[in-house]
Amino acid sequence: MTTVGLPAPGPVGAHTGHVAGSASYRRIVVALMAGGLANFSLMYFVQPLLPALAAHYRVSAAESSHALSVTTLTIIAGLLVTGPLADRVGRVPVMRWSLLASGVLGIASALAPDWTTLLVTRGLLGFTLAGLPAAALAYLREEVAAGSHARANAAYIAGTAAGGAAARLLPVPLEALGGWPLAAGVVALVTVVAGALMSVLLPSSAGFAPGPVELREAVLGTLAALGDRVVALLCVAGFAAMGAFVGTYNAIGFRLQAPPFQLGARASLVYLAYPVGIAAPLVARALAARAGRGRALGGGMLLLTGSLALLSVPDLAAVVAGLALVGFAFLGVHSLLSGWVVDRALRRGRGTAQASSAYLGTYYLGSTIAGALATLLWQAVGWAGVAVLAGALTLVALLATVAAARTDQTTSTVLDRVRFTTVQPVGRGTP
Repeated sequence: MTTVGLPAPGPVGAHTGHVAGSASYRRIVVALMAGGLANFSLMYFVQPLLPALAAHYRVSAAESSHALSVTTLTIIAGLLVTGPLADRVGRVPVMRWSLLASGVLGIASALAPDWTTLLVTRGLLGFTLAGLPAAALAYLREEVAAGSHARANAAYIAGTAAGGAAARLLPVPLEALGGWPLAAGVVALVTVVAGALMSVLLPSSAGFAPGPVELREAVLGTLAALGDRVVALLCVAGFAAMGAFVGTYNAIGFRLQAPPFQLGARASLVYLAYPVGIAAPLVARALAARAGRGRALGGGMLLLTGSLALLSVPDLAAVVAGLALVGFAFLGVHSLLSGWVVDRALRRGRGTAQASSAYLGTYYLGSTIAGALATLLWQAVGWAGVAVLAGALTLVALLATVAAARTDQTTSTVLDRVRFTTVQPVGRGTP
């Protein structure tokens, strides 16, 4: 039985972690980058197809967004199950079977004969997709050497960014060739291959021993992670930043098919700007190492605000540049936020997997709510409504980040003083 808010089974033996440059480290990075790519591809490939889905299944623009929102909604519930499951059976098995099961459900969605069946399969897909992100960040923290962790975390987020790029660029040409079944089937097969690759490459856990975990305590532990003010603020920032990003990308396809652009199927070409964001996690890590996480995140939020303003300019070149910068800013922000949550939990003696699940749960909640609301606003009032929503969410993210940075600095200073006074014998000083 575990204590609420604390890690379940702890580190094993004297494992010091895989060091950057070693063969085992490279295997970890390749496996998790492939897993992140497949996970995000399968989750988000419906986004550029929303106009096509609306036409194919004869639903409205607002209803078409449910193909994505239902998946991100069930991921939240899945995180509450797969997090404790990873504590019980181990990180690697959960990540491996998450990808394989998701690939199978992806193939089933490709064959969905009607809108209701598609929503059901996409909903089930959320549960299975939750396994990889629920375990990946905790696995990296436990298995990679401390000095190499930030680099490995950035590489994993870069893999998810590559998956986001593939999800925006691959589906539309495939849909044009063979319709929805071909687009969905190809992305699902990529996920199965990634699951097989992870089975071969990913080293078993050496810094963690699975053990019995009660679901009730694990869920309470995830909720208890929000009792830490810094973690709660970072979760708010993740919720808002993800909401601004997904809301913008959900609505942009419809905007580019409306006046003054009227691009039709060519609208998918603007997603060629998305791969610019793949480098963002590594750039953000380097900037944080030089200027600090708080300042790096503040800069990322300001860049996100400016890129959203650029998207509102009625010029195709400005929209393409805006999309590139939105993706770059968001992926850099997400990389820093996700790493900060796990680091904060570790420093405060809380469960890293539970803190990660709390962050990801609020992160996907932002995607679910803002993604659906953005298409509804587009349908009701046009792009102006989407821009106001995204701008307001970005402001919330910036304020939460600033508050988190100040609080973390204050509590860290207090803890350092407590440790100092605890270890010093009374009446003695240090040389």
